[in-house]
Amino acid sequence: MILVSSCLAGLKVRYNGTHSLEVKIGQLVEENKALPVCPELLGGLATPREPAEIVGGGGEDVLDGTAKVIDKSGKDVTGFFIEGAYATLEIAQKYNATIVVLKENSPSCGSSSIYNGEFNGEKIAGNGVTSALLKRNGIEVMSEEQFVNFLKNSR
Repeated sequence: MILVSSCLAGLKVRYNGTHSLEVKIGQLVEENKALPVCPELLGGLATPREPAEIVGGGGEDVLDGTAKVIDKSGKDVTGFFIEGAYATLEIAQKYNATIVVLKENSPSCGSSSIYNGEFNGEKIAGNGVTSALLKRNGIEVMSEEQFVNFLKNSR
């Protein structure tokens, strides 16, 4: 089974109530070949919600307690992100997920790039909280762009 970010499957779960539909990913969900998950909703956050960024490092640092996830109004939402990451890990393990495709740049889902924590639109190399936890547990995580390229090259 493949797990995918719900927003990539066309569900309006992003912080601002929109989606980031990636057509191929949406088709896999429709064909029951992929299961959509949203770590932020699983962690207890609502849609819409304030945008959030990791401050003081990346997802690994959040898991280690040396960085936090802060929303744009300054509220510490770290606990929601950690809870969502563990809930996603549980689902991945339950369904024996071989690949997890997560939305790049997200403080939960970024698998190679996240925002820098200053809410200025700049990105840095790093993992979101969920990506970091899944990778620590030996689960392959890739961005939507990497996955689309993977599909093209596997033909």
